[in-house]
Amino acid sequence: MKTKNKKIASMITSLLLLTMFSTPITADTETHDRTPQPKNYHLEEEATQPVYDYDNAIKETIYVESNMDSDRDGNLDRIAADIIRPQETDQELQVPIIMDASPYYESIGRGNESETKDPDGDGVNEKFPLFYDNYFVPRGYAVVQVDMVGTNNSDGCPPTGGYEETESVNVVIDWLNGEGTAWDENGQEIQANWSTGKVGMIGKSYDGTLANAAAATGIDGLETIVPIGAISSWYDYYRYGGIPFYRNGPSGLSHAVTASERIEPCAVVREEIRNDADDQTGNYNSFWDERNFVKDAENVEASVFVIHGLNDYNVKANHFSNWWDALTNHDVPRKLWLTQTGHVDPFDFRRAEWVDTLHQWFDYWLLDIDNGIMNEPMVDIERTADEWETTGNWPNEGAEPVTIRLAPENEEVPGSLMTSPILGEFTQSFIDNPEQTEQQMVEDEFTAKENRLMYLSPELKDEVQLSGVPKLNINASIDQDDSNLTALIVDYGTTERVNHRDRGEGIRTLDSESCWGASTDVDDACYKETEKTTHVAPYEIVSHGWLDVQNWDGLEHAAPVEPGKTYTFQWGMLPEDYIFQEGHRIGVIIAGSDDQMLMPDNNQASFDVTLGDSSISLPVVGGKQTLDKAFDYKGGTSPENVADMKKIISIYQEEDAFANPGVARSLLTHLTAVERFEEQQATDKFMKHMKGFQRLIEKKWENKQIARQAYQVLTIDAASLLNKWEN
Repeated sequence: MKTKNKKIASMITSLLLLTMFSTPITADTETHDRTPQPKNYHLEEEATQPVYDYDNAIKETIYVESNMDSDRDGNLDRIAADIIRPQETDQELQVPIIMDASPYYESIGRGNESETKDPDGDGVNEKFPLFYDNYFVPRGYAVVQVDMVGTNNSDGCPPTGGYEETESVNVVIDWLNGEGTAWDENGQEIQANWSTGKVGMIGKSYDGTLANAAAATGIDGLETIVPIGAISSWYDYYRYGGIPFYRNGPSGLSHAVTASERIEPCAVVREEIRNDADDQTGNYNSFWDERNFVKDAENVEASVFVIHGLNDYNVKANHFSNWWDALTNHDVPRKLWLTQTGHVDPFDFRRAEWVDTLHQWFDYWLLDIDNGIMNEPMVDIERTADEWETTGNWPNEGAEPVTIRLAPENEEVPGSLMTSPILGEFTQSFIDNPEQTEQQMVEDEFTAKENRLMYLSPELKDEVQLSGVPKLNINASIDQDDSNLTALIVDYGTTERVNHRDRGEGIRTLDSESCWGASTDVDDACYKETEKTTHVAPYEIVSHGWLDVQNWDGLEHAAPVEPGKTYTFQWGMLPEDYIFQEGHRIGVIIAGSDDQMLMPDNNQASFDVTLGDSSISLPVVGGKQTLDKAFDYKGGTSPENVADMKKIISIYQEEDAFANPGVARSLLTHLTAVERFEEQQATDKFMKHMKGFQRLIEKKWENKQIARQAYQVLTIDAASLLNKWEN
């Protein structure tokens, strides 16, 4: 085992953003093994009470042998863990474990106040960062804080998301379940006879990422995880749509968290990370696949309580949504909190409710206390500062994808948004300016600009809620072989908003404190209170999405595009649950490089975007009818004649809106007959056969042969033509 050396390293500033990093509860909880445990707690009002003395709690550091040699020194790495448990556990009391595994215990620290294990640097770990020990040890839990491989007192080298990190967590979980070998600080072999074997992992940012990683292995003994602002796939942390956020991210982070005495010995590992990550292409490869926990969600046996900031631009919101969707698909018991802040711990944005909810969660999953938490609504969403609502699931079960076409300018706006197909051919162009800021992209929304395309809705007559993942479908040609694409969804309308782009990412730290648990002279339970920060702003960027055009056919490979050739670029945006207020406008912006977020492309490419064939799919609660009502829009295309309706069917056919080619063929055949009567001005026959067309549409809808949006538009258009002939 290594000798502790507490030199404070000078860390890489840009990469320390990671230190600022936090699913619907189903009826399937019965399928998870919840073996009743001996009652080692005191219960009042369905909650464990503080009956164990924190002052006399046992503190120990242990070193668990792993099966890996990540620093290649010829010795198996030993993983250090600091434990605090009730004194009674030395007299046969067995308790469950709350574990926070982290790479940050040496110098970067945990929590809003950056607590470390050895704040005075004397080589003795006398403090347990965060409030978990103060609060839960008196209630009959042990708290175990694991030094991730290669960090603080653990041997090895950190591989930034690689197998060795997960293994460094799992060997401790195994030891807590009676497997493996560990030694105390005196070199004596030690066993965890005091452990029930039930482990709950928790942590923000990297810590929560380690919890996700461990759960994705399906390891026995891990009963629940609470990932806060956590990574679910490391590719998504360092890349988006094939574009790196910055150079040398994984190797730089490895350097930042490596134990200070082993920076140089681990240099060879960092160089391998740098090469394998492949910044040159930005592609998804085997390096990133190893670090993708979402694909292994089928292995998860633990329950999962996810907390994430919808405006977290460190660990972006797609980490929670991709993980949540995968957990949903595999019926994992889960719960979700979504906040309007950025990369902030719930202890600092909803403290009292958080401690109470976390207490219930661990009591239920680690002590088998039936306190009703799994019967509560699955999802809590913060709408505005400190205003929360609960819902049964995420995305909202009433959300439907609505295809909104990018449409030409009109007398009011430089580009418009339509929920129905566009008749005619229209093109708009822009030039990528790699120095353009997001502010320049977004402001002056009523003005056409050379370096962005702007599409605006009418002022909304009713509020509109998005819930889910917006998706882009852009039909365009480029005059260069490479470039970047940026899409923004913007809420235009002045109102008070959480100021998540400020230094505190939506919170301000106060001088006052509140205490959560028992304290000692070296480890108190009191922490500075916080409050939300807000500002009145004329707009809010609701969602972002980016794509390297060379990755138009997938993230696994990139290829130069052919200048002048038209491509269909498709990509998803960051998830949202957002309400646009009445009187506001929905804006969609298409631009090139986003230098504030990712590495820009310097080709200054010119894009020609084909309108009508380009669209955005928005997950609207209430679907197209709700959006049309808010737009004060009839919902159809206002066809002049049957030929226009045939064009609409052809457009929907290209978009796979029909169950099979025969559906479109039958509709077009019927309209051809109607068209003859239109040409003959045979009103009665036209009316009769057009009404027959309406019945045909209804039949196709009833037989589930036509997509909802196509059905809605064609129904309105048929009625529109009938109305013209009736009048």
